[in-house]
Amino acid sequence: MKELPIIQKTYDLIQWYVPILNRLPKTHKFTLGDRVISNLYDILEMLIRARYAHEKLNILEEINTQLDILRYQTRLLLDFQLISVDRYQYISQLLQDIGNNLGGWIKQQKNETPRASLSPNH
Repeated sequence: MKELPIIQKTYDLIQWYVPILNRLPKTHKFTLGDRVISNLYDILEMLIRARYAHEKLNILEEINTQLDILRYQTRLLLDFQLISVDRYQYISQLLQDIGNNLGGWIKQQKNETPRASLSPNH
């Protein structure tokens, strides 16, 4: 079975980002670093769940929230000078790509959701 691009992009982000987070100073590794890592794994798990779920929209919207949290966490890493501007820009671009894929998936799901309340028979 071919992997969904959003799942592959998230997997690739984890592979690239986690080793960087694991090298953070102890004062940040066990707080912000661990939270970012946990968030990354949660997003990947939720994407896989959404792939197989009958009702995808709620899961996808939760992923969207988690992705936004991840953006802020990453920005904190930059503001605390724990990652370089180049790494921040690279991560931001990956998160933007994942967000664009997610936004398209959400839009598709909203278009597929039956609008029973709009039916003239109700």
